[in-house]
Amino acid sequence: MNALRKLFSTPWSSTVRLDDKTVVITGANTGIGKETALDLAKRGAKIIIACRDMEKAQTAVKEVTESSGNQNVICMKLDLSDTKSIKEFAETINKGETKLNILINNAGVMVCPYGKTADGFEMQIGVNHMGHFLLTYLLLDLIKGSAPSRIINVSSMAHAWGTINIDDINSEKAYDKRAAYSQSKLANILFTRSLAKRLQGTGVTAYSLHPGVVQTDLWRHLNGPQQFVMKMVSPFTKNAAQGAQTTIYCAVEPELEKESGGYYSDCAPASCSTAAMDDDMAKKLWELSCQMLSISWD
Repeated sequence: MNALRKLFSTPWSSTVRLDDKTVVITGANTGIGKETALDLAKRGAKIIIACRDMEKAQTAVKEVTESSGNQNVICMKLDLSDTKSIKEFAETINKGETKLNILINNAGVMVCPYGKTADGFEMQIGVNHMGHFLLTYLLLDLIKGSAPSRIINVSSMAHAWGTINIDDINSEKAYDKRAAYSQSKLANILFTRSLAKRLQGTGVTAYSLHPGVVQTDLWRHLNGPQQFVMKMVSPFTKNAAQGAQTTIYCAVEPELEKESGGYYSDCAPASCSTAAMDDDMAKKLWELSCQMLSISWD
């Protein structure tokens, strides 16, 4: 009953303005990413929609611009499954933008058939974790220079069913698409915890979150019994606007300036799994990520 009350309660709201702020949102051409872009655009921020499909991105820009009245909304190509694309995107941002106040790592793939990124990573860990890890690394100097600033990683309650398989991070020995998805969402939280510790004293804060069970394009790879279950629970799921609320909360809530590294759900601090609080594993994942991406990030 409490869960249902939360689900259908009045959305979190705030009058905070973001005039003169610049926001990058990955995967904001649809779903909760687009709803987040719309909300933050209404608050006056410059919005950079970063995604792979430029046709869909341009449509999203038009919709967000018209709905918000904010003309300062643009899109840029970013393919998180290709480190070359990530580097090109980051270089353009670093050269063309004087500040980056909020980075929202929102894009993701879910329970997809086995596949690999351009760099040979299993698709879910590659896009959901490695891609955003590298993007954050490449944009961090600009983010630090824009402090106070925030980095937000969209995770999922599915992290609770995940484990980090350090010895087979790319699921090459065995692949279970749900386990791989849960691993990538657990990685989001562990990355956030490590990032927050490294950013202490810089004025940059980091947050991870569960948006809720949201009806989005991520469901497209579900089949058979999974599809049936989701149809059964769909009356109790959130729409994209409701699902975006916790991301927006982490982006704008003034009180969170004093917090960093936490996990949120329903616009409030939430409990995460024991595995998500394992700082030893977080350190191992950080080191492995740096090694696989050929970067040095102390």
